[in-house]
Amino acid sequence: MRWEELDREPCSLARSLSIVGDRWTLLVLRECFLRVRRFEEFEQRLGIARHVLAGRLKKLTDAGVLARVPYQERPRREEYRLTEKGLELYPVMLALLDWGDKWMAGKDGPPVLRRHKSCGKIARAVQVCSECGEPMGARDMTVELGPGASGGELPPAAKAEGK
Repeated sequence: MRWEELDREPCSLARSLSIVGDRWTLLVLRECFLRVRRFEEFEQRLGIARHVLAGRLKKLTDAGVLARVPYQERPRREEYRLTEKGLELYPVMLALLDWGDKWMAGKDGPPVLRRHKSCGKIARAVQVCSECGEPMGARDMTVELGPGASGGELPPAAKAEGK
């Protein structure tokens, strides 16, 4: 499997990684969820080289994760906004943040807390089954080929697990 060919793999994770699978892209997305929208602000907050930032923003825009939206006409200036496709990455970001809060935070605890607007409580990401609402983890799942599988095959251990 070649990195530049991930978008053609018969695997949704590989295809997703072809868009968001590097550290700078995930950090750009973090900033987007913190409502950073302008090139200079991304550059300043991340300390990222201009050409690297421009490349990541272009990739996210080309993929439909971000949209360039004008905020000034003379001279014309644009900012980057999350699209619906981009907003749907929020649970992914929350899962990574919660993992980092548990396993990578320093002795003082997580650097950022997320408060749910509706109930006012500090919240963390929780994975639940879309059908029954029960919590789900890796040991609670089995896998099987789906309709988009193009002749692929599951590893033998995964097949045995599903029986």
